[in-house]
Amino acid sequence: EVVKLPCLEVFKNHVDMVAEAMEIMLIAVVSPLIRCEWQLQDWQVALVTTMVFFGYMVFSIVLGLLADRYGRWKILLFSFLWGAYFSLLTSFAPSYIWFVFLRTMVGGGVSGHAQGLIIKTEFLPTKYRGYMLPLSQVFWLAGSLLIIGLASVVNPTIGWRWLIRIASIPGIILIMVFKFIPESARYNVSTGNNAAALATLQRIAKMNRTAMPEGVLQEPPKERRGRFKDLLHPKYLRTTLQIWIIWLGIAFAYYGVILASAELLERDLGCTSRTPLSENPGPVSEESRSPCYCRPFGPSAYWTMIISTVGEIALNPLNILGINFLGRRLSLCITMGCTALFFLLLNICTSSAGMTGFLFMLRALVSANFNTIYIYTAEVYPTTMRALGMGTSGSLCRVGAMVAPFISQVLMSASFLGALCLFSSVCVVCAISAFTLPIETKGRALQVFKSPCSISPLT
Repeated sequence: EVVKLPCLEVFKNHVDMVAEAMEIMLIAVVSPLIRCEWQLQDWQVALVTTMVFFGYMVFSIVLGLLADRYGRWKILLFSFLWGAYFSLLTSFAPSYIWFVFLRTMVGGGVSGHAQGLIIKTEFLPTKYRGYMLPLSQVFWLAGSLLIIGLASVVNPTIGWRWLIRIASIPGIILIMVFKFIPESARYNVSTGNNAAALATLQRIAKMNRTAMPEGVLQEPPKERRGRFKDLLHPKYLRTTLQIWIIWLGIAFAYYGVILASAELLERDLGCTSRTPLSENPGPVSEESRSPCYCRPFGPSAYWTMIISTVGEIALNPLNILGINFLGRRLSLCITMGCTALFFLLLNICTSSAGMTGFLFMLRALVSANFNTIYIYTAEVYPTTMRALGMGTSGSLCRVGAMVAPFISQVLMSASFLGALCLFSSVCVVCAISAFTLPIETKGRALQVFKSPCSISPLT
């Protein structure tokens, strides 16, 4: 544990977060334009986001299995190549159908980015994981702000197709430096490749001007790797099921907030527009209720999105303290409960500044939820099944992300309070699941093998 994380791995992981955030947030800032260009109805706009996460869900399980068997590095490189290729193709989409298909493929590529977090987790010492991993959220924020800022300039001038091309640049840059990024030493040890693990650790020690700790890397027992049934073993069954519920709910809330923010701004579903139509008869309101309305974002809408997005790091210091002092379970329970409360507060009739404030707090809370569950999931599973555990969790959470567009972009237009109550109820269920998780991973070294009698050589 005296060997620190290599600088290039830090660089890779942070650019990884920027690239993933840009690809995920892209749909929110492009939706109004493709709605106008192809005269789309609400359900068609929602379907774009749903299919992105469908691709993510399918590929997440497959890539998780492959990463546990063939290595994190190879799968991570493949996912970036795949994602960059289809992202660039999306900018040439001739029709709505092609756009949906190509963005589905991009979602499949983005699903492999989780291997970057796994590599980082497997390099970080126990005492630093609770601090370093939440700080990665700063770079997710940077990617989100970058795509919103670019959209405010590029969309009104040269169009959404060029925005997609520009958003592909961080991923392409990262591909160019992949050969300098090492494979996880923990993964190499778990497969019996001690020589490669030792070479990686020695190189990192040299880069950080420190000495290797004394001792030798132990040969692991022969265990089959990356098997789905291991997640459902009695030792992990309850943990796995509750983690899946929490991942699904967090993704449902997180992407629900992002899409609801865009919908509130695009269709003006604020306080005045929720009054009866006879009391508020205006051309804008009538247009916003038409099945194929066209209303691109203005400068004020982009500013509101930027302010609410900054909320993603507003609670980072408190989140870090909670994770490290209260523990992963209690911290997640508190933030999920607060998320449920702030969803309901959105129904309060307030000014645009008040609405922006509520969205700001919601983005802060849903971001804290993701920070905590990422750390917990990476810590609770042993190395031999960690990538699969993250992959299946990421896949299940995309079910929540697939449903979120139809709540934020379809149901919210029909019943604002009904949509908010649904989001809030799911968050309450997740808070209860978090509080009752059977294992607390605070201060717990990463487990390398599934057997409870095995001793980890890298703890």
